[in-house]
Amino acid sequence: KIRWASDHTGPPHPAGIAEVYFAEQVEKRIPGSKVQIFWAKSLYTVPQGVKALTQGNLEILTGQFGKTSSIEPLANVVLGAGKLTTVGAIDGIDSTQTFKDLAAHFDKVHDITMIGAGHLSMYMGAGAVKSRLISPADFKGKKIRSMGPAENALLSALGANPQAMAFGDVPPALQTGVIDGLLTSLGGFNSTKEQAPYFTVAGLNGIVGDYYWFGLSNRWWKNKLSQEQRDILTDIIKNDFMPFQRAINFCNDARTLAKFVTTDKSAPGIYVLNEAEAAVIQKAEGGATNRWIKTKVNDYGDKLVDQFTAEAAALVKANPPGSHALEKTDCSKYEKYF
Repeated sequence: KIRWASDHTGPPHPAGIAEVYFAEQVEKRIPGSKVQIFWAKSLYTVPQGVKALTQGNLEILTGQFGKTSSIEPLANVVLGAGKLTTVGAIDGIDSTQTFKDLAAHFDKVHDITMIGAGHLSMYMGAGAVKSRLISPADFKGKKIRSMGPAENALLSALGANPQAMAFGDVPPALQTGVIDGLLTSLGGFNSTKEQAPYFTVAGLNGIVGDYYWFGLSNRWWKNKLSQEQRDILTDIIKNDFMPFQRAINFCNDARTLAKFVTTDKSAPGIYVLNEAEAAVIQKAEGGATNRWIKTKVNDYGDKLVDQFTAEAAALVKANPPGSHALEKTDCSKYEKYF
């Protein structure tokens, strides 16, 4: 029996679809096995899930980096707007030395095997109630829902008033004027488009990224499974589940963009900033997120922040737009899952 905890919802959420797909592959290849998936914090939040992995009370966790930071501050070091700004760069986060360093730390300190990483929407952005948020002047003085402290640093640098709140509280807050807008994904826009119809994406990861790590409890992984079982599960996770998870999230972005994208800045829908417009946001951010992260980590964390910033720039240079295999995905093959 494998218990998997996630903080996102189940199908039709693309990450939920991917986890159901994982369960199906495991139950086919290891007869008698059963995968129980717990979505939307129904079993553990991400910090609680980290503790449960350490204690051996959970087998697998989908751990969002920002939400992990309350129990492990070093998880902050891969956060920040404007770092991984191409599809190939985002898809390569777990190829970095920083990810490997985090994995070694989690193994030593938390007794967790960090086996890989995934991503949700690459088009995280800012939604607004009355008018589109494009330049720092548009953000100034606005009350904007933030997903966490790292995003607060960006919003503050843009002159906004960040309001951290759970997503379930966002629609009524928008409707009643408690907040003027929100940071969220394309999926979040789809859920709040009636309350905040003006959604702006500052290029890929121009405002915020949404990266996840997949963690295994060492008490289960190393102590309770045979080598044959580990080999089968490793093959499923790395060569089946993770490619599927990345592709279905990419295709979910593509289908949402196709449905709602607009080139009219004054019209409702999803507007993608051009390179020059996105550069203004990045300039205004001015390293605010990195400075905030460095107040939360030790000297080793300081090193990792700078290391990841450099690695991210190298990944972007090595993976220009249109060059990555994920961008050539035939999304028609995934429509049946939606």
